[in-house]
Amino acid sequence: MMKIAKKFIGPSVVLVIYVALSFWRRDLAIQSSQVTWDYLKEMLLILPPVFLLMGLIETWIPKDKIQKWLGRGSGFKGIGISLVLGTLPTGPLYVAFPMAATLIRKGASHTNMVVFLGAWAALKIPQIMVEIKFLGIAFTLLRFVLTLVALVLMGLLIERILRKSPDLQWLQKTQEEVASDQIGG
Repeated sequence: MMKIAKKFIGPSVVLVIYVALSFWRRDLAIQSSQVTWDYLKEMLLILPPVFLLMGLIETWIPKDKIQKWLGRGSGFKGIGISLVLGTLPTGPLYVAFPMAATLIRKGASHTNMVVFLGAWAALKIPQIMVEIKFLGIAFTLLRFVLTLVALVLMGLLIERILRKSPDLQWLQKTQEEVASDQIGG
């Protein structure tokens, strides 16, 4: 029972805040509820196609291909593929996290996933086009190169840290759940 209660601490605190706001500042409670509802609708529209795409990646792309293209030994080719995969989409960043987790499960390196997530967050092509228009090509190219170098360095650092003390509990739990589902319960 306590385990279940701990899972709902966050939502319970938010609910208490909403109730308190409705007594204290009704206008703010209505406004924040509307923002929450809009965000929930956005997630409900975006996440199902993402989960479908992740399922297709799981089934269509063999693990050995992911390891070859994005694994530890992929080198600059893997960084390039991660960069391209991260710069093309235009969706919100929270979409990229489950995709990165799926790729890590299939053998992608942490370095390449940091580049993928960082490119998704800071190096999207539409964003770069707007940046060129307002800030100029010289500034944009410099920022792009510096951001990419920083992402690669962060990725290498994270890879090194995780190699010394890996935190694979989330990965192992997921594999156990998958095995449990395959067995049927």
